[in-house]
Amino acid sequence: MPAFKTPFPGYGVRFSPFFEGRLLVATAQCYGIIGNGRLHVLELLPSSPVITELASYETADGVYDCCWSESHDSLAVAATGDGSVKLYDHSLPPTANPVRSFNEHSREAQSVDWNPVRRDSFLSGAWDDSIKLWTIDRPTSVRTFHEHSYCVYAAIWCPRHADVFASASGDRTVKVWDVRDPGSSLTIPAHDHEILSCDWNKYDASILATGSVDKMVRVWDVRAPRAPMAELAGHTHALRKVRFSPHRESVLLTCSYDMTVRLWDFRKEDSVLAQYPHHTEFAFGVDESVLVEGLFASVGWDEFVYTWQLGTDPRAGLP
Repeated sequence: MPAFKTPFPGYGVRFSPFFEGRLLVATAQCYGIIGNGRLHVLELLPSSPVITELASYETADGVYDCCWSESHDSLAVAATGDGSVKLYDHSLPPTANPVRSFNEHSREAQSVDWNPVRRDSFLSGAWDDSIKLWTIDRPTSVRTFHEHSYCVYAAIWCPRHADVFASASGDRTVKVWDVRDPGSSLTIPAHDHEILSCDWNKYDASILATGSVDKMVRVWDVRAPRAPMAELAGHTHALRKVRFSPHRESVLLTCSYDMTVRLWDFRKEDSVLAQYPHHTEFAFGVDESVLVEGLFASVGWDEFVYTWQLGTDPRAGLP
């Protein structure tokens, strides 16, 4: 399957919930240290040997994460290095974008995630230690959540409960929140190092996965959080992203600073299902299509967007 070369190192990738081969890709110049960013809208067609760029939007600072709207097929949001969260509509001309910029975070915005149940709101998490709840029809945030004592790297909605989300932080905890409550409902000291990613199981709202600088994936039952229900070891450097499969309950996908992407089944003793060493720099983002089972995408600091089907080699798409 085809690969795509971006001008800047990759930070995040998301498949569209509406179109089978449509991708959103977040990138940042100079490895996110200084310079511009760019958000790409890409199209992967079954009949084409290449990935087509439908649109791209340059930002004044790096783009560190991105996600699609769950209610409008052309809307997307991006988290940027100047702390702003920007809303794009790729049905409009590039000059009309971004259609809105939300400017409340005081440090780099690291995470964005759209509510998949209510579909009317999204979250952002930032290095100012806060999480913010937004709707597209309000110029200011609905609420700010501020219990973490260090950088927030991820804030992810529960896919089965409209008001519940989890957050992962450099303070080495993952927290579970209900937006109707004044504070978090659960704090898990999940790792002894910074937690860079978390994700909810798509089939069981009690199961949560975390990925850390300690190279480990841990799977938690939030009803019994005293110890992880599974630990997945194998990555040799910090784990950057963990994503549960939308198709198989016990399967998850990870990527790491060790430049690999791995597929796991946390219920199996031999938990590694596949290992993909296709990136030549840090692997930063990974996703599986909700519309096509076994269709994966990853991005890394080598500036490549890879797409591949389970059982194939991602590098087969290189020119």
